[in-house]
Formats: sequence, C-alpha cells, structure tokens
Amino acid sequence: MATIKYLLLFFSLLTASAVHAQEEEAILWSPEYRLSWDDFKGAPPSSGSVAATTASGISYYFSSTETNGKMEVDFTVRTYFYPQKSWYKADICNAVILSHEQLHFDIAEMFARKMRQQLTDTRFTSNIKAEVRVIYEQINRELADFQSQYDRETDFSRNVAQQKAWNAAIKEALGY
Repeated sequence: MATIKYLLLFFSLLTASAVHAQEEEAILWSPEYRLSWDDFKGAPPSSGSVAATTASGISYYFSSTETNGKMEVDFTVRTYFYPQKSWYKADICNAVILSHEQLHFDIAEMFARKMRQQLTDTRFTSNIKAEVRVIYEQINRELADFQSQYDRETDFSRNVAQQKAWNAAIKEALGY
C-alpha cells in the first residue's frame, strides 16, 4: 500500500497574491459572523474614489492515501477575510457599502462550497496534487469573474436595489 500525503495551503486574495495564514491575521467565514468596519484594519490609499476593499479568499489542504489503485482523499476548504489587507474610508462608507463588502466575503464562501463539492465528486489518480490544483485554479477564476459581475451589477453598491437583490440571492444560496 502506497501512501501519499500532501499538505498544501493556498490563499487567493482578490488581488491574486498568495499569503500564509500563519503569518497574518485572518477571520474564518461563518454564517453567524458579520463583518464590521472594525475588521477593516488596512490603510486606505490617499487617492482614488474606491470606498472600501475586502481581501478574502479560499484556502485548502488535503491528504490522500492510495489503496489498491484508488485514491482516498481527506480535504479541508475554508474561506478567510484578511483584516490587514482590507480597508475602508470612514468619511464615505455606510451600512450599504458594508453589506456590499460582506457579500464579497460571502461569495468567496459560496465558491469554497463549490470546490468542496468538486473535490468530493472527483475520482483522483496518483497525480492528485496537480488535479486538486487544477480544481482550485478553476474555482478561483470563476470566483473572480463572479465577483466582477457582482461589482458591475451593483455598481459597487451604488445601485441599492441591485445590492438588496444580490444580498437576498447570496443569503439564500448559502442557506442562512
């Protein structure tokens, strides 16, 4: 019986940079926890019209065992918010903008769930490390596209009716 163990931890921020959870503060997504402006600890840029930025992403790790040619996989997929990389401009932010930023975090969780399902449904080979990486990269591309669509359709929270519609749809999708 051959045993293959991997421990991979990847984070995808909206800026597409990688970070390690051990090196910085991170808030694990939970249906009970709602972001507050106190969670946004990064320094806002001195110029520009952007009101706030949420840095969030998906992490995963897995271990696998090959038994009689079949890969058995144990995995964990989590969604994190990164306070030090998230910021807001207090003089122009309000509750609607905060709900917009919360939804970016919630959308990341929606795609973490999609990744969990794909990992559950996939029959892996001995090339599992590369196969999991392909799933992760595809999920992150889809997540980035979805986040862009969300920003476009809500006009970055300025379209309050669309913002409310997105809030309701994502809340329903996440089942809370």
